[in-house]
Amino acid sequence: MKVDSITELIGDTPLLKIDEEVTDLENVDVYVKLEYQSPFGSIKDRVAWELIKDDIEEIKEKNQTLLESSSGNTAKAIQGIAGANGLDFKTITNRIKVDEVKDILITMGTEIEELPGKSECPDPNDPDDPLTHLDRLMAREGDKYFRTGQYTNEKNTQVHRDQTGQEILDDLGKVHYLFGGLGTTGSTKGTAQKLKEENPELEVTGIVSSQDDFIPGIRTANEMWEVGLYEKELYSDRAVVDSKDALEGMLTLIRECGVLAGPTTGANYIALKRKLSKIDQELEEQRTAVFFGCDRFEHYRSYIKERKPEIFGGEEREGTETLTDEELEQVPEISVEDAEEWIEEENPVIVDSRSNPAYQMAHIPGSINIPEEKLKELVETGKPFSQNQTVLLVCPGGRKSKKFAALLQREGFEAYSLKEGVTGWRNQDKKLLDA
Repeated sequence: MKVDSITELIGDTPLLKIDEEVTDLENVDVYVKLEYQSPFGSIKDRVAWELIKDDIEEIKEKNQTLLESSSGNTAKAIQGIAGANGLDFKTITNRIKVDEVKDILITMGTEIEELPGKSECPDPNDPDDPLTHLDRLMAREGDKYFRTGQYTNEKNTQVHRDQTGQEILDDLGKVHYLFGGLGTTGSTKGTAQKLKEENPELEVTGIVSSQDDFIPGIRTANEMWEVGLYEKELYSDRAVVDSKDALEGMLTLIRECGVLAGPTTGANYIALKRKLSKIDQELEEQRTAVFFGCDRFEHYRSYIKERKPEIFGGEEREGTETLTDEELEQVPEISVEDAEEWIEEENPVIVDSRSNPAYQMAHIPGSINIPEEKLKELVETGKPFSQNQTVLLVCPGGRKSKKFAALLQREGFEAYSLKEGVTGWRNQDKKLLDA
């Protein structure tokens, strides 16, 4: 096959049938749509090109910089297209949580502006989230940029309706079940709309990450307010998956199917297995299910090592996902109103687990900064503090600090959580220091 442009390789991806010996489903044929075979490696390749292609010549004439809020696959695809067309690209994001992804973007030439990560505890009233920041930048310097707008641009949905969904129909005809992770929601939404033309009874399952967990490309239920394309009524149900199970699903696909897909694909597969295993024996006719193979696993090596070190010869970690409700209920919380007096009396080590930019902007006096991912590693692999020291954990809103405190208590520490976190401290007009 000969092509003249890298964008000609986007889409038209294969469907791979997953063997019944892997799925253990007798009455459901399961297929994975291998979107990672597009040139920039993900399902977002289609969207990136669709958001740009109709305006590409005008963008070149105006010498505009492409602008988006993305910390992953959309950014990679836009940058690939930008580079091939002599354009610049800037992404504005809370925080890129996977080191390899950031390295890839930097290598490709992306301009990255990272905001002081509040994404750990999303707040729909936060004036400083990335999308609001983009709005402000466009209001000030709109002529310099072409904003692709993946979260609100209906082309995100349209491309999957016209292409992804149509390709599945061409290959399979009637589909009964569709499983997709909820990020911008464009891929699942557009594909479902097309598949419903053939089968109005299609059951669509949207997959979200469990609260306070992180699966690349998938949001938690509380984060769905940010997505202008999301339509709750489209989905038959919503499945909650944690990162541990997502990685188990990923390993099954890699080791038993040769599908070198990442954690998001693993989450899609686990959600499919959970749902269809419950109803498989009740089905009276053969049915068909499809899930997305979103991207490749190689870009998430550090993420995988951090969460499943036993794969690489390390010891399995007792992470936050193993905490019981009883352990969380036993964590003592210090209210913001009482915190200053309590700190003066107890002289604790105050650990702020927000990102470093957020800490640099403003933090509680006397606190030290150990960002969440590093703190998680320290807590799960050893004893990061002297057990003679009292520890006060601080996060944006108080949820994650409670979990870290519970893990430390499990190891015999006297650990507390600041109730309502830095947000509550700020709301009470307590003193905050900057760097």
